[in-house]
Amino acid sequence: MTTISEEQELQLLTVPEAQAMLKIGRTRLYALLADGQLESVRIGTSVRIPLASIRQFITDLRADDKE
Repeated sequence: MTTISEEQELQLLTVPEAQAMLKIGRTRLYALLADGQLESVRIGTSVRIPLASIRQFITDLRADDKE
């Protein structure tokens, strides 16, 4: 069994935390997850969004704006 370090755990956001960071609603967040624009991991029945995935999503949005 692999253990998650405290630092790695801090890099996993709950759905409400990810919503707050992106300033979007729950439905939109789940749509982004379903479309593969954001990654998620499951811990039991809980959904967590890696902070790195959110950062990459924002970077991709900014790159799209420049095109």
